[in-house]
Amino acid sequence: MSILSGKHILLGVTGSIAAYKAADLASKLTQAGAQVDVILTGAGEKFVTPLTFQSVTGRRAYTDNDLWGNEAHILHVTFGKTADILVIAPCTADTMAKLAHGIADNLLTVTALAAACPILIAPAMDGGMFDHPATRANLAALQSHGVLVAGPAEGYLASGLSGKGRMVESVEVLGHIRNVLGKRGKLAGKKIIVTAGGTQEAIDPVRILTNHSSGRQGYALAQAALDSGADVCLITTPTALTPPVGARVVCVKSVQEMLDVLINESADALIMAAAAADFRPKQVAKEKMKKRDGIPQIELEAAPDILKIVTSSPLGAGSGSPAGKKRFKVVVGFAAESQDLLENAAEKLQSKGLDFIAANDISAKDAGFAIETNRITLLFANGTQEILQLMSKTEAAEKIIEHTARLLE
Repeated sequence: MSILSGKHILLGVTGSIAAYKAADLASKLTQAGAQVDVILTGAGEKFVTPLTFQSVTGRRAYTDNDLWGNEAHILHVTFGKTADILVIAPCTADTMAKLAHGIADNLLTVTALAAACPILIAPAMDGGMFDHPATRANLAALQSHGVLVAGPAEGYLASGLSGKGRMVESVEVLGHIRNVLGKRGKLAGKKIIVTAGGTQEAIDPVRILTNHSSGRQGYALAQAALDSGADVCLITTPTALTPPVGARVVCVKSVQEMLDVLINESADALIMAAAAADFRPKQVAKEKMKKRDGIPQIELEAAPDILKIVTSSPLGAGSGSPAGKKRFKVVVGFAAESQDLLENAAEKLQSKGLDFIAANDISAKDAGFAIETNRITLLFANGTQEILQLMSKTEAAEKIIEHTARLLE
């Protein structure tokens, strides 16, 4: 997570059972290279000790005792001026009320009042508290002041009740933090469409033709684009992955469904990472095929070539918009091949009119489908190439987004 590397993050922890999630969040931020300073309220200390946070961040955790210590006259001001973001997770109804009304009676709230950085809160409270008119009014006041809010979620609460009030999971808070830190990135103000996953072509009501794509590379690309400040639309087939926070998600299954969505979209860049089917059944059986009826003969036909269609179709064609305007300024493709990798990728690059293509050998054990790493060669329309050595799909995504940003410049 290069976007977090070297960032100074203040993490406020208030008095909620969800404080255990804050320890996990602090650990994840530290592992990503962030400098994390934790401020615990008195009530927060009742749930998690300062030692817990010191153990996962490698840095001292601060409490209200420090408000009256030797650094009392500068500590909250220094924090408020040097932090890249102040995150309060969990944030109780009591702390929300104090923040909304400018009450600064502990180290965390006085720091929030002095903060010149963005503030993100992750509310956490029990049955009915979040829906109380006072809490709603405080939330509205905070949002009018520019405070960002993650959650809360619906679910099982500490009291045994079920409802809205659970702090969202640490990975979701992390996603919100990345969105805040990426707002001024090199793709700020740009719209990027990313497709991900393997398409599914129906054979009958229960069976499909599909492929081994997990969607990992596409989801990593969507996250990397968000980290760079882009407005991201993720068009995804069914997958076990969780979409990155901040992306507009459109769910599809078949090639035709993906095409139908894309033909009505335009963006600064399209990154076609989905493994779209080349073939589909010519006829879809209306009823489930039965074994007793023998082995079925399935006739295939060519599926629509999404890239060729969307890159050759002008924006707004048939809708009264100016004909000839390019739907996408930059188009990036993928070539997953089992033989003649560079030759096949180069042919696809040229025939589909792409700006560049990412070619990967799916026969390699450490690259391709359903694993965390990839080994990619980038081929560009100007004839140049760049070999990316074995790296995580996250790192590969960042490289591809860097090149996309350069082309958009």
